[in-house]
This record gives sequence, C-alpha cells and structure tokens, in this order.
Amino acid sequence: MTHTHSTPADSAPARTAAPASDDAEKRVKETVEFAAQHPDVDQPYTDLGLKTDEYQKIREVLGRRPTSAELAMYSVMWSEHCSYKSSKVHLRKFGDNVTDDMKKDLLVGIGENAGVVDIGDGWAVTFKVESHNSPSYVEPYQGAATGVGGIVRDIISMGARPVAVMDQLRFGEIDHPDTARVLPGVVGGISGYGNSLGLPNIGGETVFDASYQGNPLVNALAVGVLRHEDIRLANASGTGNKVVLFGARTGGDGIGGASILASESFDDTKPSKRPAVQVGDPFAEKVLIECCLELFRAGTVEGIQDLGAAGISCATSELASNGDGGMHITLEDVLLRDPTLTPEEILMSESQERMMAVVRPDRLDEFLAITGKWEVEASVLGEVTDTERLVIEWHGDVIVDVPPRSVAHDGPVYDRPMEVPSWTDATRQDTVSAAGLATPQSDQEIRDTLLALVGSPNLASKDWITQQYDRYVQGNTALSFPDDAGVIRVDEQTGRGIALATDANGRYSFLDPSVGAKLALSEAYRNVATSGARPLAVTDCLNFGSPEDPEIMWQFGQTVEGLSSACVDFGIPVTGGNVSMYNQTGTTAIHPTPVVGVLGVFDDVGRATPSGWRLPGQTIYLLGTTADELDGSAWADVVHGHLGGVPPQYRPDAERGLAEILINASRDGMIDAAHDLSEGGLAQALVESSLRWGAGARVWLTELLERDGIDLFTALFSESTARAIVAVPRSEEVRFSDMCTARRFPFVRIGMTDTGDESHPNALEFVDHFTLTLDELAAAHGAPLPRHFG
Repeated sequence: MTHTHSTPADSAPARTAAPASDDAEKRVKETVEFAAQHPDVDQPYTDLGLKTDEYQKIREVLGRRPTSAELAMYSVMWSEHCSYKSSKVHLRKFGDNVTDDMKKDLLVGIGENAGVVDIGDGWAVTFKVESHNSPSYVEPYQGAATGVGGIVRDIISMGARPVAVMDQLRFGEIDHPDTARVLPGVVGGISGYGNSLGLPNIGGETVFDASYQGNPLVNALAVGVLRHEDIRLANASGTGNKVVLFGARTGGDGIGGASILASESFDDTKPSKRPAVQVGDPFAEKVLIECCLELFRAGTVEGIQDLGAAGISCATSELASNGDGGMHITLEDVLLRDPTLTPEEILMSESQERMMAVVRPDRLDEFLAITGKWEVEASVLGEVTDTERLVIEWHGDVIVDVPPRSVAHDGPVYDRPMEVPSWTDATRQDTVSAAGLATPQSDQEIRDTLLALVGSPNLASKDWITQQYDRYVQGNTALSFPDDAGVIRVDEQTGRGIALATDANGRYSFLDPSVGAKLALSEAYRNVATSGARPLAVTDCLNFGSPEDPEIMWQFGQTVEGLSSACVDFGIPVTGGNVSMYNQTGTTAIHPTPVVGVLGVFDDVGRATPSGWRLPGQTIYLLGTTADELDGSAWADVVHGHLGGVPPQYRPDAERGLAEILINASRDGMIDAAHDLSEGGLAQALVESSLRWGAGARVWLTELLERDGIDLFTALFSESTARAIVAVPRSEEVRFSDMCTARRFPFVRIGMTDTGDESHPNALEFVDHFTLTLDELAAAHGAPLPRHFG
C-alpha cells in the first residue's frame, strides 16, 4: 500500500509521519505475542472504564482475548459519552414520536454529526449542542475552548459554513472560591476560541446554583448554513477509496477523556483518573474550516468525519460502520507531535483540529493540492475495503481486527433500573404555601424585593461575560445578547435568516423532570417566537448525574418522555443533541438540566423584534394570564432559599397561540418590542425591557389584578407560562387588539413607555405603588458579576 503525505513547504521535518520509538514498537510485539500465547489471561480493563460484563462481551465478539489496542478502542467507543449505552433505550422516543408533519422540514435527523433543516429558497441550516463539562472543571480555559472547537467541527463535517455559536453555562455559588477559578477560565476559553474563529456568539445562559459546585456545565452550540445540494454525510463507501487524516498532528492531550472523564465522578484519591485536557488552536481550526469548504466545493471528498471524543478510534470505526463496512489503516503513518506515543495512545488521543476524509484515488492529488494550498498537513492512512473488518496495523503487526459496527454502533445497551426518588413526595408537598413563606405586603417591601431579585446572580446582567464575546463579527447578526433570541441573516439578497434560543431551568426539573423538560422547550420556543421567527426544530443537551443510580435514571427517563411529548405538542422534531452523564460529586448530583435549543426561521430578519423598547408613548400589553405560581420561582430561591412544590403549569395550546400572535405581529409591523415572561416573572421582564435601550415605562396593573384575581406581589413575581409583554405603537393598537380578540387570546393593557424628561427622571413607575429610577435598577442589575470577578 502506498502512503502519501502532504506538508507545508516550510515545515521543518522532512518526514511527516513520526517513526515509532524502539520501545513502543517492542511493546506492541510483546503485547501481540502475549495475547496469542495467553488467551485466557485477563487484562486491566477496569482501568479503562470497562465493566466486567462489557469486557466479556468484547471477548465474545472477537472470539478471543482483545489486543491492548482493541481494548483501548472499545473502552472509548463503549463509554457513556460515545455509546449512549444508558440513554439509548430512552432516546429512541424522539424518533418514535416524530410525525410526518414534523418531518416536512427535516433534511437530516438524529444519528449524524448534526441535524439539518430546510429554511426555504434552497437554504439549509445545521445546528447542534454538546457538552464539555468535566474537561472544563479540570482545566477551564482549554476545556471550554475545545468544546467550542469540537461542536464547530461537527458543523463543518456536514458541509456547512459555521456562522454562529452559543453557550449554556452552569456554575456553583457565585461567591464560592472554586467558582472564581472556573468561571473566568471558561468564559476566556469560549471567547478566545470563538472570537479567533471569527464566529459571533449570539446567545446562551449563565446560571449559578450550589448543585453545580463540583460539576459545572459547559454546553456549546454551533450553527452553520449550506445549500441543499451541499449536504455531506460521514461514511466510508467505495472499495479502494483512500482514508486521509488531515489537520493538526496527533499528541498526548485528551487521552482517555471519553472513557474516563465522562464515565465516572472524580475521586481525589485517584489523580491518574484525570487525563490531560485537550489543547485547542483556534487559528488552526479557522484554516481547517476554509480548507474543508474548498475540498467540498471541489468535490474531492466522498465522506468526512471530525475527530473529537475517542479520536481515531471514533473516526475510523464510525466511517467504516456507516459505509461499506471495511477499512485498512496503517497507524504509523499518523502525523505525531510526540513520537513516543504508543499505538493505544494514538488511537485514543483527542487532539483537536483534525478531520478524516474518504477520497477517491483519482481525486487524491487534487485533495492534497488543496490541503497543501492551505498549509494543512495530511497523511493517507489506508483505504476502504469490502472485508467488513476494521484492520489497523502498526509497523507490520495487526493490532486491531474487529467488526467496525461492534465498536461504533453495537455496543452495550442498558435498560437501567429506575426508581422514583425517595424525597419526591415530601418535596412536592413542600409548596410555598405549605412552607409558610412570607410574601411582601407593603409597596416598600415589594419594591425592595424587586431590587433584590434584579440584583441576584441568576437575574442580574451577564454583560461581564457577553462583552468578552464578539457578537457582530461577519456583519450578519441582527439580534444578540441580551435579546430573547440570537438572530442571524443567512441570505443577504432576501434577508432570510434564523433565530436561536436555548433554555433550561434545573429547579423546575428537580421538582418534576417531565414538566421541567416541557417548560424548557416552551421557553425556548417562546423566545424564538418573541423575536418574530417561526420555530422549526430542536436540539438538546441532557445533563444528569450517574446513570447507575436508579433515581437519576428515573429523572432521565421522565425528562426524555416529557421532552419528546412536548415536541409532538409543538410540532417540531429533535434533530440531534448530546447526553452528559456522571455529573455529580460523590452521591451529590446536579439538578437534572435538559438544555433545549430551538431554531426558528425568518423570511426577512429586518422584521426581527428586539426585547426592549426605545420610543416613548407606545402601549405595553401583557399577553396571557397570570396565576399564583411561585413554587420553584426566583423569588422563592433568592428571598427564602426554598425549593419545593411543583413547577408552573405546562400550557402548550396557549404557547402556540401566543407564538402565532408574536410572529404575525412582528411580520406585520404591529409591535416594536417583545419580551417573554419566565424567571422573575413580569417584574423582571419590565426591568430588562426598560434597561435594554434605557427607556422607562409607567405601569398600571389594576385591570390585570381584577381580571386574574391576584394581588400585586403575585402579578409581579409569578412565573406562569405562555406570557409575554409587547410594546405597540399607538397607530397599531387597533389592529393588534383586533388580532388578539379574533384569536381569543387574553391580553391586557398594562402601561406606556416613557423616556423621561427634565421634569422627571427616566424610571420604571408602578402607578399608585412605587417608582424605581433606571439608574438604580441598572446599578443593582449590573453589580453581581463585576463584584465577584473583577
């Protein structure tokens, strides 16, 4: 077999494939010989995260004792992170529940690197969210940075140009010393990598809660655009086609990450269980993006796969399994940064900025010419075969000979025991009312409460974080932080574009995982609709504790059941996503946190609706009804440190009705601002809408209190769902109110925008009750993060 290498002309080494050290080659020969002579001797499989029954299954599949390289490959590919062995039986519900109507815009669904949806005019969008939680705890900067890099490569592999990223972050208490270690590094990693790639960061979340103290969540989303005809799928088809590894060289970073970091909680007595976190190079990835897109345009690749978790083990086995079923690889031709790496380490390495392509022999020279033009190193490692075997050689020794499907797709599947948590009933009975939590009664007490919530970590401004991100690079960002959804223009000619929002409330999911998942989808759906976009598709990142705990698995099962049924209610499918398990310290698990991302489409992003008002004299309407729903609320948390009762009611019919009004009003120019009501209720929405552009409002709530039969405190802080506030120009009031009336959707006039003048300060005035100037609101809202992080 001929092995071709391409390297930049000014690269120092004359030979790009690093030779194996004598010790490494000797170890391989000894391993192969020992395996042949001692077929019944057990191996240290537990050190690689494999269970005894899993090891026995490997031996059954192979009919013999696995080589150390095979064991390494199975260990990473059968890890929880790669195989979804504990979640797969539940995740099937996403596919089982998809109706034909839900599929109408779906071009590529679950099972590929990322989902793809049709947004019209021949344009398609691919998007996905994934986790990089444990690495970001070990090494915050590189863990977060490589999380961004990995999800971007998933988008590239579909044939798309990445156009934006988002992040969904969860940390421990804001004043905890370890939060001060983790948060700045994570934010620095996200901004450092994303900004260097030239990708705008258009949205996300940051939440503080003690449950995440030892297990912060770093979820990253990327979105790309492409024409329908440019969609690419990852498979190795065509016997004789060449397998080419290109991009950065392979080093020792991230070895064992998938099998260990994502498969068990940290134990301080076992430092060896903390493998090195991957090290990213965003400038190398930027070049790789452009190189890949040119390779696609030239038609030089039959299939392509990014290398992330499990590295070469994943790329070779998945490409072979998805294609004709066979591949032959010569591992010593992998380009190395460290020539002392063993074959097992090369297979498991999670070095970043690498891709694997399948190339026809007659296009190989053209392929290498393009990689050479971009000064991207490439090495031909082998070829596609029709043997239905993945065979990997190392200096003449066969170190891997396995059925690729057994590695990539036919790993263990566990239907793990599930058990309702023992504390569930008591927690749900511990409502705000049953706990006797004191609610403020006087206007002054309510005013003080409002200021306390506005200045609490989870409701405070996240500008300290988001101002480190480049939100407008490329010039196609129409909306970004702190608007309800990020909006990107896709087609400059027509203005066609997309909106994205991600949401999750771990407190709601702790109280009721099924309802919590439904409410996460509801809020993301609502946020997309407030921007004026039509919701189209879903991606998710499901973050949980140990699947070996029946109570955690019950939470997971309930979450998937809730989310899949909510997708049917809203008529939008899950296109792909990620599951992250073992997010716990000892026996203390995080709150179940199903991050749900919703993608929406615009005919023209010029109609996108911001979340704040700018002009005086516009009428503020509240859409939806308000009930006494304070369990699990921000008020209960901030003022009383209480978590009990049941989440707010899930109202899919009302959510869809609200969305239709928001989308049509935006499209027809009836509203100038829209903001959903969620955490913090009406009070928080009014504050954020006023602070968005520095324009206050006069608010009167008498009609709302009488209509819904509630008091002032409940009106301001209840977290009832399916609600939004809008600012309507006086000229559009009749049209807007007629539309709401015709649709029989409840609405009530609650105020008027007001920018202040010389005679009175710019303020948020609750008529007949109290007034807060925008200056004091801005001071409270902006203080927490700078105070703790500088």
